Amino acid sequence: MYRLLSLLTVTILSFASCTSDSPPAGHAEPEEWVSLFNGRDLSGWTPKFSGQAPGVNYLNTFQVEDSMIRAVYTEYDSFHNVFGHLFYAEPFSDYHLRWEYRITGELTPGAPDYTYKNSGLMYHGQSAESMNLEQDFPVSLEFQFLAGDPGNTEARATGNLCTPGTHVVWPDTLTEQHILPSAAPTFRDTNWVACELIVHHDSLILHLVEGDTVLQFRRPVVGGFLTPENYPLPAGTPIREGYLSLQAEGHPVDFRRIEIRNLKKREVGGQ
Repeated sequence: MYRLLSLLTVTILSFASCTSDSPPAGHAEPEEWVSLFNGRDLSGWTPKFSGQAPGVNYLNTFQVEDSMIRAVYTEYDSFHNVFGHLFYAEPFSDYHLRWEYRITGELTPGAPDYTYKNSGLMYHGQSAESMNLEQDFPVSLEFQFLAGDPGNTEARATGNLCTPGTHVVWPDTLTEQHILPSAAPTFRDTNWVACELIVHHDSLILHLVEGDTVLQFRRPVVGGFLTPENYPLPAGTPIREGYLSLQAEGHPVDFRRIEIRNLKKREVGGQ
């Protein structure tokens, strides 16, 4: 039986408003940037690992060091397919998110080959508390991080979209393709990479890498690959808000400077 707690209700969104293909028009007061990470500890963030209850930081995977959130595997003898995500406490719908990441170190023994120099940031996702105990990935959209090896000419563009339990319209039709390719370059070292995500509920979503728009799509819905059995929302349900989470799927990765700006329309003078 799928375990559902009250926090999943933020994913059950109103169907009364119309879905548009572009961000809302009109004059709005811009919000200030707000940091989602205090640089000292994991306050405001909840880990969820497959096979573990929410709040269990399995083998001390998520750590804070030098104003970074790190996914590390120093206490693992083998990966054992324990996929992890670190969830921020609040859901968001219309926002501009920016952060930096770097992929470091070596792949953890036992981790799947596809997780080599691979991680991501999940968004428009279900809550940690609503996931099945053994569920590997939240129903969500993923801003994928990839890196290449120095001297290797293989293209591994970062900033792709992965769709665990979701579909999107791209470029003009609803696609069941699990990975949508970005136009970003391949990064072949461990330098920090600056990323941005611009989300207007379900009308338009943009991935940016180092200031350039590398992918855009719209109208995410529930359905398809990796949708958990007995998921309470039927296929085709629009996804207009959800939770952010940082991924830990076998390769060490660091995150820093995680900041968000609200893009919900608000009339100047404040109503």
